[in-house]
Amino acid sequence: AAEVFTMNEPMLLGRDEPDAPLDAIIASQKPNQCCSLIYTSGTTGQPKGVMLSHDNLTWTAYSTAKHVGLAAASQAQEVVVSYLPLSHIAAQMVDIWITMKMGGVTYFAQPDALKGSLVDTLKEARPTAFMGVPRVWEKMQEKMKAVGAKSSTVRRKVAAWAKDVGLNAAPGSAPVSYHIAKKLVFKKVRKALGLDRCTKCYTGAAPITKDTLQFFLSLNIPLCELYGMSESSGPHTISRHDAFKLTSCGIELPGCKTKLHNKDEEENGEICFWGRHVFMGYLNMPDKTEEALDAEGWLHSGDLGKQDENGFLFITGRIKELIITAGGENIPPVPIEDAVKEAVPLISNAMLIGDKRKFLSMLLTIKCQVNPDTGDPQDELTPEAVELCRQLGSKATRVSEISGGRDPAVNAAIQEGIKRVNEKSTSNAQRVQKWVVLDRDFSVGGGELGPTMKLKRPVVMKMYKEQIDNCYKDVASPATPDNPLPPK
Repeated sequence: AAEVFTMNEPMLLGRDEPDAPLDAIIASQKPNQCCSLIYTSGTTGQPKGVMLSHDNLTWTAYSTAKHVGLAAASQAQEVVVSYLPLSHIAAQMVDIWITMKMGGVTYFAQPDALKGSLVDTLKEARPTAFMGVPRVWEKMQEKMKAVGAKSSTVRRKVAAWAKDVGLNAAPGSAPVSYHIAKKLVFKKVRKALGLDRCTKCYTGAAPITKDTLQFFLSLNIPLCELYGMSESSGPHTISRHDAFKLTSCGIELPGCKTKLHNKDEEENGEICFWGRHVFMGYLNMPDKTEEALDAEGWLHSGDLGKQDENGFLFITGRIKELIITAGGENIPPVPIEDAVKEAVPLISNAMLIGDKRKFLSMLLTIKCQVNPDTGDPQDELTPEAVELCRQLGSKATRVSEISGGRDPAVNAAIQEGIKRVNEKSTSNAQRVQKWVVLDRDFSVGGGELGPTMKLKRPVVMKMYKEQIDNCYKDVASPATPDNPLPPK
């Protein structure tokens, strides 16, 4: 049996130890010295060791807690659930530093949290604040839709009505029907997710689709987006209930500044940060540090964004992710990928291809079941995907019956969805001309996704080189309505 200690026993253990060595260690620590090394996930290049000082971490923990209104332990007990690797800045900041600053409680989830057990831990811990990476919220959404697909018609109608009411109720002006919906459905949903005590739900670390944000908003669970990077000790801007705009990452922490560098005609520029949360530099990489930090101390994020008149930040793309076609057009991939996922709900992941190419093509994956033990994507479709296939007139129950163009009904639906997305595109160069459905979904284990489920584009390009090359075989340039004849 494991040894159990009462609280008193470990306190007594240190009684006979001299204080001098510990006092010396404490005295030797300086606020401007490195406290933690965070390695960037390497989604856009080689991982780099981000040096964060004691002051970076303590100040950011304090400022974040104050900005989002977390309670000190003397007033109320904040509870969080830790499920991301602690080598990641979001996990370290939320699960260790902020919790320590506020006297909160951290529950550690099971190692297979992201494979499906997280919701059990949430139900046990009932956190008061929870940060989910987009994939966690998407998975919850898929699960609820699958349950919705199975539930009785009456229950389904009530839930659909409640969601409609939820989405249309403006904060602060709730009609009577909203309060009924709150009692009937919202409470049950929150309880089923373990979020019944959670007054602060966050999403960050990767882009989230508007569809998922609206889904949770309709259930009276507004997801506040936060934005930052390892190099800024985590958060730089955070949405709050009293400062909330759908698809915006909110406003900066008090004491921090934002600057948009090299703005284009649409007011998009590179997002730059300034404040006490900005890192010391990269370990043993002075040249890389110089690229990231300019002479005035502004941290260049590599992300593109714009601010509205109230200072709300909107991320519009990533400089290193920008696709520059052979014709020299700059195309941010995420909005197009999100639009395709929204147009075709059967699609789990979409990745746009077209760098140095004559036209855009896309890799697609289908929503499938995940092995609960390994987290690996399976061949079986999710219940929601099966239901969608039935509506399209397809009998498919497995990815292998769809991938590589095997199912005409699904193919037609994807083509139709992509056509709708293309019709809204701002230029001919932004139209998706070819696409291919891959044999398996992306995953962390497979190597296509990073630890926060962020797409590792360079890795995917290498892994699926053959499928990508096939899209560009024997095609001079596809004929399009605006360009009826392919060039000679």
